Amino acid sequence: MTVKEYNLCVDQFADAVFRFILKNIQDEEKARDVVQDTFERLWINAKKVDGNKAKSYLFTTAYHAMIDQIRKDKRQTDFEHVDPASYSHNEQYSDLKEILNEAIEKLPTKQRSVVMLRDYEGYSYKEISEITALSESQVKVYIYRARVFLKNYIGSMEQVV
Repeated sequence: MTVKEYNLCVDQFADAVFRFILKNIQDEEKARDVVQDTFERLWINAKKVDGNKAKSYLFTTAYHAMIDQIRKDKRQTDFEHVDPASYSHNEQYSDLKEILNEAIEKLPTKQRSVVMLRDYEGYSYKEISEITALSESQVKVYIYRARVFLKNYIGSMEQVV
């Protein structure tokens, strides 16, 4: 990868990587740090990275850096020990985006990441599998479980609107 290709990667992918990380960790400063670390790793390994595969490398590296950050901050919560009443509600509310964001925050880290990569960033199952180091079938299972949780959390549209 040349300096020109590196700069092109920064221009093309920095915002997308930032949005992906921010959506997952909900802390702007930490998201900026993860993105900066990601591009630093790309710069250090620029000679080893093919310019055509830079996007995949960036998202994979960002994903792993984010997981490291989460572990470092000890934010990871075991989902089996969460009270179901704490992630469901019976209130009527019309701000769907806020409800969806609240529901996404309650997903386990891996499920949240694969849903974000699939539904927000538009990656295929195979690409998500490469980024997260999960098998393609694991990715599908996590996405399915996350969507079932989101559907149950949000409830029917008549109740929300």
